[in-house]
Amino acid sequence: MVRYAAASEAANPEKSSRSHGEYLRTHFKNMREVAAALTGLKVSKAYTYLSDVQEHKQIIPFRRFAGGIGRASQAKQFKTTKGRWPEKSVKFITRLIKNAESNADAKSIDVEGLVIKSIVVNQAPKTRRRTYRAHGRINPYQGHPCHVEVILVATDAEVERSKDKDAGAISLVGLNRRQVARKRIEAARA
Repeated sequence: MVRYAAASEAANPEKSSRSHGEYLRTHFKNMREVAAALTGLKVSKAYTYLSDVQEHKQIIPFRRFAGGIGRASQAKQFKTTKGRWPEKSVKFITRLIKNAESNADAKSIDVEGLVIKSIVVNQAPKTRRRTYRAHGRINPYQGHPCHVEVILVATDAEVERSKDKDAGAISLVGLNRRQVARKRIEAARA
């Protein structure tokens, strides 16, 4: 049994499905940025987004591991300037999402309402090779693989907010802690 970083059993195991990949031969840093872009999306929306990234119609914003990343105008929609189209990482993450989706189908969870709850990306041990340089030197030539975990959750039915407000209730929206405490003291005195 594989242990997952994010415990989906804690929330509701009947409404969640998981998949994981180990020692995936794609760069850890690229995969981390792809995972950050996909977390929270519906599965159907994630598929269209990933296919657009492969066709260079949309971009993956690079936020944390952005050293040396070039600028692209498509990244403006994410309020950043840096981004790339990491095709190999997109290919691996698409397979993992499809696997988690088929696991949800096997659990008889509604596939249409699945949302990507979390994608955890961890570094795997580096693959070591060597490259031969001038003057008889040898340098390391390492790969940076990763472990990836995908957890999908079925969305609950949304409950509409009631339109009528209670006459006796005090609205605390938009107040800071000091103002809330003052209202609580005034209510206790009255």
